[in-house]
Amino acid sequence: MADLEELVAAHVRDIPDFPQPGILFKDITPLLDDGPAFRAVIDGIRDANGDFDVVAGVEARGFLIAAPLAYAAGVGVVPIRKAGKLPSKVVSASYALEYGTATIEMHADAIAPGQRVLLVDDVLATGGTLLAALGLLRDIGAQVTGVSVILELAGLGGRARLEGWPLHTVIAV
Repeated sequence: MADLEELVAAHVRDIPDFPQPGILFKDITPLLDDGPAFRAVIDGIRDANGDFDVVAGVEARGFLIAAPLAYAAGVGVVPIRKAGKLPSKVVSASYALEYGTATIEMHADAIAPGQRVLLVDDVLATGGTLLAALGLLRDIGAQVTGVSVILELAGLGGRARLEGWPLHTVIAV
């Protein structure tokens, strides 16, 4: 796993003052641009998470992880989207942001009760979005077998908010 951490670290670039002054943005697009490195990360996440029936990815960059991961595992993929983006009956969860609230949704029939779900996103920061997604999955009766992200921003407290959930991160910075 140390090799995978080094690979990710070598493919994440820092962008100062984005999206606003004082923020140091961790950009994973160089990782996505490198086919062998991206494949290694997808395979590493798949291998670290045991058995699951479906992958749920959080909009938007979580989709970039969820779809190839589901393909590599031979399972389906379910999008968890921002409110108002899905055409059928949905379940939703709202969560607090530093500047207001946001709502995420998924199709109500996308995951059957008891189905084993791996929830993925690109980055774990404060944990608000993932916690809301976990609540959504719990409320519909899904069995969350894991939560996985490529990059954990350790100083922002997301891990503590997800205490009790099986969390896997490729690298923490």
